[in-house]
Amino acid sequence: MTVIEIIVSFFVMIGALFSLLAGLGIIRLQDVYSRIHAAAKSATLGVMSVMLGTFLYFLLGQGEYVGKILLTILFVFITAPVAGLMMGRSAYNAGVPLWEKSVQDDLRNAHDKQEKREA
Repeated sequence: MTVIEIIVSFFVMIGALFSLLAGLGIIRLQDVYSRIHAAAKSATLGVMSVMLGTFLYFLLGQGEYVGKILLTILFVFITAPVAGLMMGRSAYNAGVPLWEKSVQDDLRNAHDKQEKREA
């Protein structure tokens, strides 16, 4: 195995591990907010790592610069966390309850203040 293959394999394996952790988090975590967090964070890192491994494979192994892969990494980096945030806010506004063992509700005070301003 060459050094290039080892580097590419490292990034692809890290990406696969993060994607596996995201899947396990979606299955095993207790409430929708924890599941969204697992999906948004771990899956984002997983996809970005696999795409980085793909980019390095083409750049170092094949000698081709594929800018579309870098744009894909940038797009995922920007959109996935924002989508997770919006899903969490939507679930909270729809009244989806927190896990019964949750100890902190940061949005409750913000919503109370917003309601006082609107009244």
